[in-house]
Amino acid sequence: MKKLDTSLMHPRDQITMIIDKIYRSGLTTTSGGNVSIIDENGDIWVTPSAVDKGSLRASDIMVVRKDGTIEGRHKPSSEYPFHRAIYESRPEIKAIIHAHPPALVSFSIVRQIPDTNIIPQAKHICGDIGYATYEVPGSNELGKVIAREFDKGFSAVIMENHGTVVGGSDLLDAFQRFETLEFCGRTIIYGNTIGTPNYLAHEQIEEFENQIPRLLPEMEQVEHPSDERAIREEIKRIVHRACDQGLMISSYGTVSVRWRGNDFLITPTDVARWNIQNEDIVQIKNGKREPGKLPSRATWLHQEIYRRNPEVNSIILTQSPHLMAYSVTHEKLNVRTIPESWIFLQDVPNVPFGSHFAGEETILKLISKDTPAVIINNDSVLVTGDKLLGTFDRLEVAEFSAQSLTMGASLGKLIPINDNQVEALRKKFLG
Repeated sequence: MKKLDTSLMHPRDQITMIIDKIYRSGLTTTSGGNVSIIDENGDIWVTPSAVDKGSLRASDIMVVRKDGTIEGRHKPSSEYPFHRAIYESRPEIKAIIHAHPPALVSFSIVRQIPDTNIIPQAKHICGDIGYATYEVPGSNELGKVIAREFDKGFSAVIMENHGTVVGGSDLLDAFQRFETLEFCGRTIIYGNTIGTPNYLAHEQIEEFENQIPRLLPEMEQVEHPSDERAIREEIKRIVHRACDQGLMISSYGTVSVRWRGNDFLITPTDVARWNIQNEDIVQIKNGKREPGKLPSRATWLHQEIYRRNPEVNSIILTQSPHLMAYSVTHEKLNVRTIPESWIFLQDVPNVPFGSHFAGEETILKLISKDTPAVIINNDSVLVTGDKLLGTFDRLEVAEFSAQSLTMGASLGKLIPINDNQVEALRKKFLG
């Protein structure tokens, strides 16, 4: 995946950027967690001990020089010993994130490892997950047990009764691994609330990875008139908003908007979603792609939906946390919860994993004015609509409905809006 170019960013600035994102995403607390980078000199830049993660500044970041000299305004994180141990164990790891995100802490206190085969991209991003037995935080013993797991080749480790630690080739790589692993944990937990999660076979994950976009021929000349540039800005803002709202993670998600006729613009396959910029978005015109760019692997599906459904002008395909509970359990999402949910969604069928692959017809035969959204088992939710903001609203309504149903499962049996009430809604709002 193409990453934000941090080659000219100081380690202090990289760390403050990522710790801010972790904190604002609800993946750590004011006092919890630590982040580090080892630079080309062997110096380790690390978050300080006992400084508010919600207001951390670059000047707060500590450095432990290769010779052991400590520089900075504070004390280095108390967990610095295991950061150092990991770097000594795995020289190719250049950045480390440790935190106590809620779902992975849940796994750590029941002493289980999340099965990343729950969603397709996670096995490739996270790899196999290690498990480090409990030792006192900040101790050399904890560093040793964690380093032993990294010695085995793991780049993500569940820490018994503690949390998780992940490493990466750089800090953005580590963050994507951290975020994706926590998302897997949440998906499994929410799935267990409403049913029994199903997992993908290794062969299905390989099939997903092999869905490299059919490389459309490149255009010889690209034009960017003002209406096209306006669509780029709209897509960028919605993708960033989806990430901010927890409706999309950096490793998965596609947004497209019809431009003229059946031409459209679509997000790329190789850019972290929270960092997508206008210039990353790919124009698809007359069956050709913008030169030098790799559009989403779902481009074929979007192209066919636009071709067959003139009323559809925007599409969002994403993984949002509570809808994914229905995706992985293959349970039916009953949107007869409140009037708004049914009016916006009407019916949300589940389709088998792989229905979104190139050449498959299942989704194409379902999408219509009366079926604007589908849940793809163990993969995602696909939502269609007219204006992109309206499609995003539909996604939010679907996610809120799924969240209400997931939370309501502990209270009692769902009592849906009845057929007579639905018919009244149909006549008033859809007639």
